[in-house]
Parts: sequence; structure tokens; C-alpha cells
Amino acid sequence: MGEVAAVVPAAGSGSRMETGIKKQFLPLAGVPVLGRALRIIEACRLVGSIVIVVSPGDETYCSAIAGELGLSKVAAIIPGGKERQDSVYNGLLALSASTGTVVIHDGARPLLSPKELEEVIKAAGEQGAATTAVPVKDTVKLAGKDGFVSRTLPRNRLWLTQTPQAFRYEIILKAHRRAREQNFTGTDDAGLVEHMGLPVKIVPGSYENIKITTPEDLVVAEAIIKARGQ
Repeated sequence: MGEVAAVVPAAGSGSRMETGIKKQFLPLAGVPVLGRALRIIEACRLVGSIVIVVSPGDETYCSAIAGELGLSKVAAIIPGGKERQDSVYNGLLALSASTGTVVIHDGARPLLSPKELEEVIKAAGEQGAATTAVPVKDTVKLAGKDGFVSRTLPRNRLWLTQTPQAFRYEIILKAHRRAREQNFTGTDDAGLVEHMGLPVKIVPGSYENIKITTPEDLVVAEAIIKARGQ
């Protein structure tokens, strides 16, 4: 597995939150959304270092959050790019050459499970690439351009992909570089590995591992935290 490093993209604008504060910095039960995610990663015994990627100009603010939370594994806080994919690539380039495995987790997912974090890292060490995901609960329809149902997809084979996702460092770095060369944009990092024709192992995730995108998500997240007694 080698040394394990975490890349945490947190450069989103959070426009759908309709607040003056970016979603990753919003308070969630007294702790910034990003801070909650970072605390779980910091506590993971497998992770040796963390690189946080933020919007240009947010580095000092993010550093203050890391300092207030007493995070000792933060190796660098760097500016991101135009898109999430660019930001993750910047984070990968900032990692130590001795890195063996990389775990990537969105800073807007504050409720990740420590157990699932370890499991996805271990799966990447064994398989090369892994992602957390949860089975689809609802029936999914594929629609045509005319707005009518084209067909119903087999629900028993459909998964909703989450982060954390983990990869051998050389695999994910090559995937990002190839995507840049081909002007290919994926919706997640696992998709870039799939684009190279390599397999990605699914690690069962949690329905509580929600992404903070809208004000309603904060309400749900606070309820989960309360139920957990955190």
C-alpha cells in the first residue's frame, strides 16, 4: 500500500446554498462542514498526510480552521483550478513522491464513516482503485430526448457513487494526465480510471454520507449528527 495521503477538494462556490459563506465553510453543529470531514480523515490511522485544495484566496481561512481543530496531518493547503477535476489534479501534484495510495474525499461530505474510509483505502491497495457507493433505492428510468421513458434500468445493479474514493497513486495520476491530454471530463475520479479501461472496486458506503449542496442538506446533516450524539 505504501504511504497513504488524502486529497480533499474544497474549492466549490456553493452557489446553490444562497448564503454569503461557501458551503464547505458553513457551520454544522458548531463545526465547519469541511472541518468535520477533515477530523475524520485526520483520525484515520492509515492516513499519513492531507492536502486540502481550496479556491484561490481561501488558503489562509482554511489554514485557520485546520489550526483551530488541531489538525497535525495537513501537509499543504493549495489553490484549486477551474473545475473539480483540475483541483484534484493540483492536489495530486502536491503529494510526496513516496505516496503509494491516495484517498480523495469531497470537503462537502462531512459525515463519512471512519470504517468505510479504512475499507476503501485497503481495497485500493489490493485492487488498484476503489469507491464507496450505496445501492439505488428507487426505480431508475432512462429517458429519451423526447422526454419519454426509453427503458427501466436494472435496479439490482445500480449504485450511487460517493467519496471517499481511493487509488494507487500511479494509477490516479496517470488517469488524470490522460484525461487532460484527451480533454475528457469525468463526474468523479473513479470515472477517469474507468476511462482508461481499468476496474474500480465498489465498497459499500452509507446513506448518511450526504453531500452538502442545498440548505435542506444542512438540516438533514444536523439531524444525523444529533442522532449520532456528536
